[in-house]
Amino acid sequence: MVALPSPPVLALLAGRVRAFPRPAAEPSAIAKVPLSGRVAITRLGLAGDEQADSLHHGGVDKAIHHYPFDHYPLWREEIGAHPLLAAPGGFGENVSTLGMTEETVRLGDRYRLGSALIEVSHGRQPCWKIAHHFDRADLTKRVVATGRAGWYYRVIEEGAAEAGDTLVLVEQGLGAWPLARLFDVLVSGKDAVAAADLRALAANPVLAEAWRMRARQMLG
Repeated sequence: MVALPSPPVLALLAGRVRAFPRPAAEPSAIAKVPLSGRVAITRLGLAGDEQADSLHHGGVDKAIHHYPFDHYPLWREEIGAHPLLAAPGGFGENVSTLGMTEETVRLGDRYRLGSALIEVSHGRQPCWKIAHHFDRADLTKRVVATGRAGWYYRVIEEGAAEAGDTLVLVEQGLGAWPLARLFDVLVSGKDAVAAADLRALAANPVLAEAWRMRARQMLG
């Protein structure tokens, strides 16, 4: 797939913390809804977006989650029709577009989103809440197996944006590290990588600290 140079934003989304009915009324803000009008974008993400687990979600390296709407037809083919696949938001994303995927987006790519400047910081490591949200026990494993996990941005310059704005690539990141490769090395384990590459990742300040630590752990 060739990335669109400036894909339009289909939706900007945010969620409030609420309790899952099970297990044990676990809180989550994975259920995102589209926002209307101009949305403020701060160092911690979109105004109005919440995180239930601040240890594993949110923060400056996970300020904004992007999930390609390109994946939704593939999921419908694999798991069948589902209400959460009818519109953006099913995977807890804050940004939805067509024309960008993990194959074409690179670590460190910088985009102008409205008046904000954002930078790709790492891929998403899917957790059990995706499976619970869809009520499909196998879905998190499927996300890992396919690599259709989405990615995160940090906010370099605060600003504001709205649905319909274009997401403009203003600076290319690391050509050797499209997010698909990064995910396969550090999460799925599908790709082997030389120790020198792991050392480079572990020392690269563009990569989020959590994944730099993962690279260090793989070096052992």
